[in-house]
Amino acid sequence: MTDLAGRVAIVTGGSRGIGAAICLAFARAGADVAFCHLDDAAGAEETLAAIAAAGRRGHAESLDVADSARLAAFIAASEAALGAPDILVTNAGMNIRGPFETLPEATFRRLMDVHFFHTVVAAQAVLPGMKARGRGRIITISSQLAFKGSSNIVPYCAAKGAILSLTRALALEAAPHGVRVNSIAPGPVDTDLTRARGAEWRAAIEASLPSGRLGRPEEIAETALLLAGPGGDFYVGACLSPNGGDVMH
Repeated sequence: MTDLAGRVAIVTGGSRGIGAAICLAFARAGADVAFCHLDDAAGAEETLAAIAAAGRRGHAESLDVADSARLAAFIAASEAALGAPDILVTNAGMNIRGPFETLPEATFRRLMDVHFFHTVVAAQAVLPGMKARGRGRIITISSQLAFKGSSNIVPYCAAKGAILSLTRALALEAAPHGVRVNSIAPGPVDTDLTRARGAEWRAAIEASLPSGRLGRPEEIAETALLLAGPGGDFYVGACLSPNGGDVMH
């Protein structure tokens, strides 16, 4: 099992789904974990309880990650509560659907703020300390849709593609200082958000996947655990894509 004993992790969007699974995997591996969420008190309490049950300390706050000042304040409060962060996972996200020509500019800006700029702000908040300590892991969350695209979610695909480019460029800057920056690009995963698409959507997606099923949040968490732990040291600017064969690259 990956050993994260004595480490501190910060995960954005950690109250449910993939984010909650990552928080729990890190805690079980020995890390103290801070996470944020957006008005999901019940999910946050459940995740905090799971972290505590693993014998680790937790810290949680509710905020909109598009609020850069609030996000930076959360990261500072997390450090005050748990100690300097060794690991950052920028998982928080959302989606707004619709034909490209019908989506107002505000929709594109909202998706970029929530996905791309939140990643920028969070990484800028933790990187100086990581560089000073000579170690750190920044794990961004992209999507297999950054590679293949999809209709009616152009802003989402564009934002996830921007995250990948950011990851590669930042990885080059950070690597000489002992900080590893990598990305995870999940395929379709069984979460509350995908369940809301309905049974017909799920059946169509599963029929199209070589794996024959959606992924599980715990499977994405295992990828994060690899990148966060000692086994991730030789990954620099990489994109690992647990996607059931949806995209092969």
